[in-house]
Amino acid sequence: MKTYLRILSYARPFGRFVPTYIFYTLFSIIFGLINFTLLKPLFDVIFEQVEPATLEQYRTLPPFSFSVEYFTGLFNHFFLTVQDDYGKMGTLVFVCIIIVISVFLSNLFTYLSGVVLAKVRATVIKGMRMDIFNKVGTLHIGYFSNERKGDLMSKMTNDVQEVENTIVQSLRVVFREPATIILYFSVLFFMSVKLTLFTILIIPISGAIIGGITRRLKKRAVQSQQSLGRIANILDETLGGMRVIKAFNAERFIAEKFDEETDYYSHVNVSMARKNELASPISQFLGVSVVAGILVYGGSLVLSGESDLGASDFITYIIIFTQVLNPAKEISRAVSSIQRGIASAERIFEVINTKTQIEAPTNPKPISGFHEAIEFDQVSFGYEDKLVLRNVNFKLERGKTIALVGPSGGGKSTLADLVPRFYDPTSGSIRLDGTDIRDFSPSDLRSLMGIVTQESILFNDTVFNNIAFGIENATEEQVIEAAKIANAHGFISQLENGYQTSIGERGSKLSGGQRQRLSIARAVLKNPPILILDEATSALDSESELLVQEALTKLMNNRTTLVIAHRLSTIQHADEILVIEQGQIVQRGSHSDLMAVDGLYQKLSSIQSV
Repeated sequence: MKTYLRILSYARPFGRFVPTYIFYTLFSIIFGLINFTLLKPLFDVIFEQVEPATLEQYRTLPPFSFSVEYFTGLFNHFFLTVQDDYGKMGTLVFVCIIIVISVFLSNLFTYLSGVVLAKVRATVIKGMRMDIFNKVGTLHIGYFSNERKGDLMSKMTNDVQEVENTIVQSLRVVFREPATIILYFSVLFFMSVKLTLFTILIIPISGAIIGGITRRLKKRAVQSQQSLGRIANILDETLGGMRVIKAFNAERFIAEKFDEETDYYSHVNVSMARKNELASPISQFLGVSVVAGILVYGGSLVLSGESDLGASDFITYIIIFTQVLNPAKEISRAVSSIQRGIASAERIFEVINTKTQIEAPTNPKPISGFHEAIEFDQVSFGYEDKLVLRNVNFKLERGKTIALVGPSGGGKSTLADLVPRFYDPTSGSIRLDGTDIRDFSPSDLRSLMGIVTQESILFNDTVFNNIAFGIENATEEQVIEAAKIANAHGFISQLENGYQTSIGERGSKLSGGQRQRLSIARAVLKNPPILILDEATSALDSESELLVQEALTKLMNNRTTLVIAHRLSTIQHADEILVIEQGQIVQRGSHSDLMAVDGLYQKLSSIQSV
């Protein structure tokens, strides 16, 4: 129930929808009820069941009072007037006209209430989608290393869709059907208290049986959505790694893996369908059994003269009661399907409830720019129980370049990720111009930095939009100038539509060197005072590396730069080189200083020169 109410909270403020929906729904039910209550006077006329004394009473217009008796007497008065003027046939036509009008109004108000619910559904789903999307944007980088991307995508698409299909769709059932049952039972009580009490004693048996079935659905629903997430993950990995799959003839392996998961998904859903489909026929069977019980019990009372109902009253009673069965059936069906939606909602809220590890301070300090230095003071960092960096100390002064080198897995990229606060240190502090970077807003801090990584992160958009990414109101002249500095203008001009050419998913239409130069152009356009270059040339061929390195040299000019380098030849002119091994700085100095010492740097240099 808590999860269900949380879903509904996305429709706030409720005042926009609830009063209107209640108004339309109540009138829809009332006009629907009128259709069946008109059957009694119709039967009375046809079967001539009305006593002469009662007829005389109906000839007098009743005094006004806000009560059921007044409206019943008013209807009977006009009904009798029509009968006197037009006979039985005229009365039949009169009743049929009223029934047609009330059916039209009932359906009109049903339609209007459905429109209101559509607005509620759209509001809820949009709010939920934006909530999970915005939450994912605030999570730290490490979260995405631990979570399957396919499962996250499944939560943001399939699970939200499941909530829409089951939970939000059931809103009509949650209010309309109980209201229908209450109003119909009010009429039934008005007609016969004894008979209605008898039906109320039988109905809970049906509810208890159906409740037992639906309680078992939630576990299967969770398994189903988890399996769907794994299917999405396999698809994502397959489409992204198709080149490798074909190169290693692994199509059969991937197909078997996919077949195994889809087989499990099918098994779980068939199991759910068995239980889900069982609710409706059981509800219908028990409902018909109740009607049969009423016919036996109520019919015996009428025949023996012990009932306060006449023959026409009893027939009308049975007809009205059968209309209660449909909303009861809808409720049982909704309760069973809601379990699946609840399971999906809980998976969504699992992401939304994830605590953001990188939080902005309540009162962040303003940043006017970068003026002095970035300083690491006894910085250590660990993933869970594994320590990656240990007591790192260095100072990167404004306008200087520091290079990080060392064996793979030593902690170089992790150290660079600490500067823009993709992670926070486990201990120690990082200070920018003497202030701990945790005292700044992450967005303000990152506005000072440009990052170029080994993998060029581009988007399925135009060249122009990829270079101008994150820069509001960038002009064509500014973008072209940035591309020229990044040695990218030449190849861009030769593209089919120039700067308006779409580059495909992750820049798939471009070569590795071209993609990297676009990333550099993006950093140039941002014009940040601090640069972080994470092995920006390591994955390129010699020709591309030369062009990219030239672009990087232009980019680094008069900027403070932290460089992670795999090829030592690219960082020989750095002001200081830090050699990192197993999370610690084991050597530091200029290229010539480190080459003069028998150590790890000299060893790495000799290996690369072979």
